[in-house]
Amino acid sequence: MNGPGPLGAFLQARRARLRPEDVGLRDLGPRRRVAGLRREELAQLAGVSVSYYARLEQGQSRGASAEVLDAIARALLLDGHEREHLDRLAGAARHAPRLRRPRPERLADETRDLLRAFDGVPAVVLGRRTDVLAWNTLGHALLAGHLDLLGPDDPARRPNTSRMLFLDPHCQELYADWKRKARAVVGNLRVAVGRHPEDPLLAELIGELTMKSPQFVALWGDHRVVPCDAATYELHHPVVGTVTVTQQTLSIARSPEQALVVCTTPAGSSSEEALALLRQTSGNRAPDADGPRPLRPVAPMPGPHVVEADEEGGFRTF
Repeated sequence: MNGPGPLGAFLQARRARLRPEDVGLRDLGPRRRVAGLRREELAQLAGVSVSYYARLEQGQSRGASAEVLDAIARALLLDGHEREHLDRLAGAARHAPRLRRPRPERLADETRDLLRAFDGVPAVVLGRRTDVLAWNTLGHALLAGHLDLLGPDDPARRPNTSRMLFLDPHCQELYADWKRKARAVVGNLRVAVGRHPEDPLLAELIGELTMKSPQFVALWGDHRVVPCDAATYELHHPVVGTVTVTQQTLSIARSPEQALVVCTTPAGSSSEEALALLRQTSGNRAPDADGPRPLRPVAPMPGPHVVEADEEGGFRTF
């Protein structure tokens, strides 16, 4: 393995974020030449030799014991998520890499049935690399109505939510607080890399984003590990205007590496009304030989919405 590897890179990044005063050490002021703690300071706090800790950071040692990892985690002031990530990286470093190219992820019939049960609620099934394995009509209309509705059915054309967020201008404009959403996506990617450090397709995704997105490079270099199980976002939707949704990530029992993401709104809210309008609009579309027809913008109106079909197959709002 060339370079420090995932484990060494994570240790270096977390050490660089600590200041001497954070761990009770005296700061030497302007004479200090490194960002964060020195290796010897971290090794002293963890109770290990400097040479041993240096080998860990350089990717030259794969046999760190649980006790050593505990000591290093305490010295680095890691939280629970970061400690789990450290354990995964250390465990992966103990095994020889597997260079086998993984097969495309498949959607189980039970998962497809589960997705169909979320009728009227935007829902998306994501794979372990944040590929869209399936979405219902409303999930597609809310999050990516400009893309092919049937794209997830073909592994070669599947949309990828991480790629969309960093490289697709439409998706960047969708989130009012784009940076917060981007930080959550990067945190989840960090978890995925910790679980599958030798996945070549995941490495290709990280490499592509690194080459094409300076914003991704900045967030990825931070090495934050923050799984996003539920978060509320304000969306600026091109059809129904401002919608506030809570995106909740649900685990799938028979496919533990896949996740079902559903978007909910408070009962009786204007966002619930906006989703109802979007449901009416998207339900009027059907894929044809040229792909799905784009949604026509509908100017949001204050107060209750009454939607009726017009003679041309569109909608009128009263």
